[in-house]
Amino acid sequence: MTSKTDPVSESLVDMMARDIQAGVFTPGTWLKQIDLEKRYSATRMDVRRALDQLALKRLVRHVPNKGYHVHALDDRQASEIRDVRVILETAAVDSMIDNIRDTDLEDLRKLATRFNDLILTGTILEQYEANIAFHMRLLTLCPNQELVNVVTELRGRGPSAPASQWKTRARVEQSGREHLMMIDALEARDASALRRILTAHIRQTALAESLEVQPSQRKSG
Repeated sequence: MTSKTDPVSESLVDMMARDIQAGVFTPGTWLKQIDLEKRYSATRMDVRRALDQLALKRLVRHVPNKGYHVHALDDRQASEIRDVRVILETAAVDSMIDNIRDTDLEDLRKLATRFNDLILTGTILEQYEANIAFHMRLLTLCPNQELVNVVTELRGRGPSAPASQWKTRARVEQSGREHLMMIDALEARDASALRRILTAHIRQTALAESLEVQPSQRKSG
């Protein structure tokens, strides 16, 4: 018999995962079920099911006779997840460029602009959500849904909470500039530039100042 998906549990898993990734619960934090019941207005059974699902996603870890805590990646794991993301996301570049339309570019520019505006006026959580919105919209350009699903899962496991991702204001501002550079590379159909920008963006490393998208590389139409 096929089991039915519990929409309440699914929604709770999504909310808790979002809060973990947004840094509401920092790596290593023990999650007390009674506190989670109050925070999410959920039953103990739903909270327990959600925690079990988050453990399967490797966002939390279950320690028998002790409870659940937010999974803390070591440096090796975090580095290897970034490496896998680079491989997958740069592999999607050609298909993304093939599928880009003017409406996609317009949507991406709006999302990139919102992120940049929030650097000055928003909270860290708002910046995080604007960043996720940009990257999820970018991923819609890739027609391989299985690749998108894997990348999304890896983003969830990686060190994407603002406290760990953006250690300085300069790094946040650089991320904003890289979003705009990705859009320019897409518009110019410059696969090489887009791969370099994505690689630096994922690894949070500095881009060469000379990296520019040349107008001559744009395709007509």
